[in-house]
Amino acid sequence: MKIAIIAHDGKKPEMVSFLNKNKDKLKEIELVATGTTGKYVENTGLNVEKLLSGPIGGDAQIAALSAEKKLEMVLFFRDPLGKHPHEPDVQMLMRICDVHNIPIATNPATAQLLIDAFWRKQMD
Repeated sequence: MKIAIIAHDGKKPEMVSFLNKNKDKLKEIELVATGTTGKYVENTGLNVEKLLSGPIGGDAQIAALSAEKKLEMVLFFRDPLGKHPHEPDVQMLMRICDVHNIPIATNPATAQLLIDAFWRKQMD
C-alpha cells in the first residue's frame, strides 16, 4: 500500500499530529510526500519518499502517481483560507483523483476515516 501525504504550511501541525496519532497504522505503509511536507513526516519517525515541493511540481508528481494507479489514497491537509500560488496544481490533483477513483482526504476527520477503513480492510 502506498499513501501520498501533502500539507499546506498552515496545516502541517495538524498533519504531524495526525501522523503521530496513527503511527502504528502507518509504519508498515509506503509513504510519499511533497518535499517540505516530507521533512515534517520524517520528523515523526516515519519513512517517506520525498518528491518535489508542491509549488514546484510535487503536487503534479502525486497526481501522476494517482493517474498511474500507484497510490491507494491521498491525504491532503489543505488550508482552504490561505492563498496558494499553485492552486491550479491542487485543483488538477483533486480532479485526477476523482477521474481515477483514488480516495482523497482534505481534512483530518476524513483522513482518519480513510486510514481506519483501509486498516480494517488489511486486517481482514
